[in-house]
Amino acid sequence: MNESFELIYNDLNIEYKDAISDDEMLTLISDRVAWFLENDKDLLLSYLYRLDIDEERIDKALSPIDIDPAPIAIGKLILHRQKQRIETKQRYKVDPIEGWEF
Repeated sequence: MNESFELIYNDLNIEYKDAISDDEMLTLISDRVAWFLENDKDLLLSYLYRLDIDEERIDKALSPIDIDPAPIAIGKLILHRQKQRIETKQRYKVDPIEGWEF
């Protein structure tokens, strides 16, 4: 499974299967975002903050002027940000600190 998908699954508590396309992932994320928008918007915003998604982009995604419905627009932001995080982790690999093993 793609590492970015694994992070998303863990962050949003999404049930997953082993192989999935970007479109399928976006659908899963968007469905979960829709649930959060209806049931716990504050927790969703907390997740987005933790993912370090730009507040201006979130505001735009939630506005009625965005091309996509809010759950899809936010889903795209999450998917894009997770891919960025993975790319950064791969680019700047850091060896584990010795002596911190438990």
